[in-house]
Amino acid sequence: MFKENYNVIGVMSGTSLDGVDLAYIKFKHSDCWTFEIFQSETVSYSEEWLIKLKNAIHFSPSELEELNVAYTKLLASIISEFISKHKLTEIDAVCSHGHTILHQPQNGFTLQIGNLPMIRDLVNQTIVCDFRVQDVQLGGQGAPLVPIGDELLFSEYDYCLNLGGFSNVSFNENGKRIAFDISPVNTVLNFYANELGFPYDDAGNFAKSGNINQELLQQLNDLEFYKSPYPKSLGMEFVNAEIFPLINSFSIDVKDKLCTFVEHIAVQISKICSKSNAKLFITGGGAYNQFLIERLRSYLPTTKVVIPDDKTIQFKEALIFGFLGVLRLRNEINVLSSVTGASKNHSSGKVYM
Repeated sequence: MFKENYNVIGVMSGTSLDGVDLAYIKFKHSDCWTFEIFQSETVSYSEEWLIKLKNAIHFSPSELEELNVAYTKLLASIISEFISKHKLTEIDAVCSHGHTILHQPQNGFTLQIGNLPMIRDLVNQTIVCDFRVQDVQLGGQGAPLVPIGDELLFSEYDYCLNLGGFSNVSFNENGKRIAFDISPVNTVLNFYANELGFPYDDAGNFAKSGNINQELLQQLNDLEFYKSPYPKSLGMEFVNAEIFPLINSFSIDVKDKLCTFVEHIAVQISKICSKSNAKLFITGGGAYNQFLIERLRSYLPTTKVVIPDDKTIQFKEALIFGFLGVLRLRNEINVLSSVTGASKNHSSGKVYM
């Protein structure tokens, strides 16, 4: 018999490089799954680690191996400190995503560092991690993985939208869960906020003070990715190859670049979340970008936009990777082929006991 209650730590590091998100969660299973987040925090990266993670896409295989060891040790120390700080004693598992460095599902390859077996002994807890690799081996995109959580934990919403480094959405279509990445978000917005000397565009105020460049907007909206059918996913490779060169080919003010890109994000999301009188649930750091939410509402006038409490906004991905870990411990499906394009539904993740 499976347990009814699970106490786990969900750990997530996203492409926007905000830091490592940790959440201590209790999941309860009776007729349906419920959860409560008890402790949560984001541990920021040092400047040295930010530089390493930003540049790792260009590392040689041997440099990546070294980075993986060093990052696994860093992650283990962050998790151990979280456990100690909050005096956590009841832990069924630590469920960790790691940090994506390379994501090339078209080549049958994805790399999340921080998932080496040594993490088990360093943290001294059961670890469930490395959730993406098996899906890619089964012919899937290895992403997005959050939709099973949307399906089982947030089923009352028509669309579950996450605004992180990239925007991704999940929803039911013809009885199947569909999910995919829509567009870059904070990977691009933070980059241009950095050019203005800020880590991010607070509330979207810089973007709001800029003007839309219609020609750039048109060219962004015409990129081939947006015409491709799902399943599909995005990584920094796309941003570096397609987005930055296009934006930087325009000699316009940084605030105009921000304004134009916010409009682009809103346009692309509104094309997908287009059902009338829908309930749209928004999480991720981009939920705090008031200008982006304002532009989104203008494109979706009949949609009820729901932005939850701070813990859920900030830690939904850590929450759901905790949930993926619980499902893996139960050998239950935690990756949907309808979402990733894999050959079958499966229970993914390595377990280090």
